[in-house]
Amino acid sequence: MTDDPEPSTRRVFVALAPPDDAKEELVRALRPTYDRYPRLRWNRVEDWHITLAFLGELPSTAVPLLQSVLAGAAPGQPALRLGLRGGGHFDDRTLWSGIAGDLDGLHRLAGDVRELVRSCGIEFRERPLNPHLTLARARRDDPLGVPGGAADLDGFVGRMWWTEKLHLVGSDFGRGPGPIRYRDIDAWPLRAARRG
Repeated sequence: MTDDPEPSTRRVFVALAPPDDAKEELVRALRPTYDRYPRLRWNRVEDWHITLAFLGELPSTAVPLLQSVLAGAAPGQPALRLGLRGGGHFDDRTLWSGIAGDLDGLHRLAGDVRELVRSCGIEFRERPLNPHLTLARARRDDPLGVPGGAADLDGFVGRMWWTEKLHLVGSDFGRGPGPIRYRDIDAWPLRAARRG
């Protein structure tokens, strides 16, 4: 058996991840939606994340530099108090859950991360931060599921939690059938919050 060769490019982003119990709480709220709209293409729960900076396709040689810079910066960044709340959709095609809590801190963290990436000489398309957790995408022949799923989440208010780590994530978008799959390339603890 041989190892797969390292690809020359990788699709990467920097993100935060909700803890498992917060994700499980949202899964319980989504059970009727799963049943009502089975044709939606649901993201894997273990892959749910809040994107801070989407960097796109980068040369694999850029990844170690990113790892080094982010590893040095993460411990100086404060943990954030966040929660999952409500739902919405983009263009009737993408279903998401909203983010509540320290949104000012979330925007500051995203700005700091993007500045660090630029300091490495890495160019990426700057997109405004719209804090959300992508849950599912509609198939072209099933336009009703996404708005219906968003309506199902109207009253959802999840518990609050502290962010723990900054994640550098790689995706295998477009590489085979099934949902997009993500995996941590690396992750670093954020500065512990005072929980009192």
